[in-house]
Amino acid sequence: MRLRTPMPEFKGVTEWVNGEVSKEDLQGKPVLVHFWSISCGMCKTSLPQVNEIREKYKDKGLQVIGVHMPRSEKDTEIGPVKETIEKYELKHPQAIDNQHNVVDAFENEFVPAFYLFDKEGVLRHRSAGEKALNLLQNPLNRILGEE
Repeated sequence: MRLRTPMPEFKGVTEWVNGEVSKEDLQGKPVLVHFWSISCGMCKTSLPQVNEIREKYKDKGLQVIGVHMPRSEKDTEIGPVKETIEKYELKHPQAIDNQHNVVDAFENEFVPAFYLFDKEGVLRHRSAGEKALNLLQNPLNRILGEE
C-alpha cells in the first residue's frame, strides 16, 4: 500500500473483539492499524507498547485498530487469539482476519506492521518488523500535532 492512499474498508472480518469498526466510524480521526499474529514472538513483545500508544494518545483522538493476521492454519483458531487479546489487555477493536480480507485490502505481508492514517483517512506512514514501533513515533507526533 502506497503512502497517501486512502484507508481501505474493514470488510470480510472473521470476527470482531472489543467492538466492530468501519472506515466511516473512523472518519475525522487519526488511526493506527496494527497487524499482528499469535505465532509471532516479536508481535507479542510489541503488544504492551501498542497499549501504551493507545493510552498516551487517546485524548488526541487516536484510534487504534488491531488486525490478527494468521500465518498458519493453527493461527486461525479463534479461542487462543481471544485469550491473547485478553492476556495482553488489547482493549481496542480487534479484527480476526482468518481469510486475509483486510490483510489483502491493506496489501500487508508482515507482522508486526503498522499503518498510520491522518484525520482525512490518508496513509501517512507504514512500518513493519522489529524496528517498526521506533519508526512510528515521529510520524505519529506530526499527525497528532505534537511537534
